[in-house]
Amino acid sequence: MDNFLDEIWLSNPVRNYLIVAAVILFIWTLQRFISRYIAGLLFLVAHKIWKDVDKKSFINLVVKPLSFFLLVLVSVISLHKLVFPSELNIEVYKFTLKNLVHSVGTIILVVSFIGLLIRIIDFIALILEKKADLTPDQSDNQLIVFFRDFFKAILIVIGILLVMKFAFDLNIGSLLTGLSIVGAAIALALRESLENLIASFIIFFDKPFTTGDLVKVLNVTGTVEKIGLRSTRIRTDQKTFVTVPNKQMVDSVLDNLSLRTQRRGDLRLELGLQTTPVQLESLLAGMKKIFAHKEIEDSNVFLSEITANAVVITADYYTAPITIKEFNSIKQEVHLGGLKLLEQLEIEIAGASTDIRLAGNAVNPGA
Repeated sequence: MDNFLDEIWLSNPVRNYLIVAAVILFIWTLQRFISRYIAGLLFLVAHKIWKDVDKKSFINLVVKPLSFFLLVLVSVISLHKLVFPSELNIEVYKFTLKNLVHSVGTIILVVSFIGLLIRIIDFIALILEKKADLTPDQSDNQLIVFFRDFFKAILIVIGILLVMKFAFDLNIGSLLTGLSIVGAAIALALRESLENLIASFIIFFDKPFTTGDLVKVLNVTGTVEKIGLRSTRIRTDQKTFVTVPNKQMVDSVLDNLSLRTQRRGDLRLELGLQTTPVQLESLLAGMKKIFAHKEIEDSNVFLSEITANAVVITADYYTAPITIKEFNSIKQEVHLGGLKLLEQLEIEIAGASTDIRLAGNAVNPGA
């Protein structure tokens, strides 16, 4: 038996193959339990920082990427103990098969580790979002989403640099120095994207609007659903989904309709010139009674002008910042009330009736 274990297969004793296979099989079998135990230790650290953290949700979020990372890590370390067979070390495009296998293993290890860190960032963001939901200010929520995506992007960049360093053995320092000139050219080419990124920081810290606000910008009116690193997503009143670059959200005139203190309605009545002063006084008094609606906070109604064709009554009224459906209902009541009042007072709208007069020389019948 010892002779069999000491036999050399592809530059390695059989014993080494069995040990490596046993270690990988052991980790593969117990990876779930080991990762749950490690996740429990990580939870103790997280619980000291955030007292109300949920253990079950934390473990369920972390255990899968953690188990995969452990399996990859142990497999790479175990296989590294084996001597790569010289018979299989063929050259592929100036790279040996050994180097290619090493690079692939390193890439998988780095990717699994970055994936684990990204899941931890997701969990931290989830905790912060739950705390932010307890406050009425929605800017905290959008700031959490922004920095969650921002740190994810940084981790991806770090992962790429780690792959270039350990998988392809590139000098990161000299590479970054060489890329600085290229980066300047890329920055000029991507100037608009950089401007949108800077504008996103302005939005988050200046807070002209937050997620959930009703805004009007660039002839687009709708509710802000998400503020990203490059653009803002708006759900319009037509239920369409509009994406507006952050630079335009900052540079354009933006009307935050959610911050208004009142809604305004207008009414303009152009009456016939035959309307008497008594009728006008009765009309003004009646309109004031119509505006004594429980939802109308303030109103003005007055005789604004007298033209060659009409007597003009102008009115404006203000309600609380209610929904557009509720406001339209009040607007309808006001307009119908005005029409009924005109009918009661027998007042005609300008142009409702037209008198035709014929002018000319009288005809003398005796001529």
